[in-house]
Amino acid sequence: MHPLVAELTGRLVVSCQAYPGEPMRHPETMAQLAEAAVQGGAAAIRAQGLADIAQICGRVDVPVIGLWKHGHDGVFITPTLRHARAVLDAGADVVALDGTRRARPDGRTFAETVAGLRASHPDSLVMADCGSLDDALAAAEAGADLVGTTLAGYTDERPKTEGPDLELLEAVVAALPEVPVVAEGRIHSPADAAAALATGAHCVVVGTAITHPTTITRWFAAALPPSREKPLTP
Repeated sequence: MHPLVAELTGRLVVSCQAYPGEPMRHPETMAQLAEAAVQGGAAAIRAQGLADIAQICGRVDVPVIGLWKHGHDGVFITPTLRHARAVLDAGADVVALDGTRRARPDGRTFAETVAGLRASHPDSLVMADCGSLDDALAAAEAGADLVGTTLAGYTDERPKTEGPDLELLEAVVAALPEVPVVAEGRIHSPADAAAALATGAHCVVVGTAITHPTTITRWFAAALPPSREKPLTP
């Protein structure tokens, strides 16, 4: 196991991302968020976009898992070899790719993308964002250094669970005992994170529940009873 990957054993990785059009969608803001997460105990940061990756790498002293979202449907997490190379060139220690078996915009398979990346960046580390056990098996066979459950419930192969897909995590951990398995996706509480790690996962990635105030606020707002307007006095 690569020393950087070994450092993440049993640890928390925090994903610092903001969606387009949101107030926090700015590289400097994401870098500040990453610094705050590291102060809180994050062992690594997951970041999206070349500018964010570059800013964060210059501000934190923990590994950065980088990705580049391009598009909205199908394969859009670091979808091509070009995107993957750019993520590493921006400073990421690990590049996260869509690890599903779906067709990619440049026509390459996941295995061909990994091979091309290793040809230009021999020491690169690759995380495969998978949606099913078959995805994870194929990604491991292709040489992924880490296999994550990031896309569980977002492809057609598995239903979307309310919290983390613990069933999938257990299956992937059992099937790939030699490959670090990353628990990611709908981990909404410390209890969820602990349950995910208890499946045998190598580490846990938490994003929305820590770094997305809009969604967190909605959770609280939805939990409150409907507002009751006081009747107007005559």
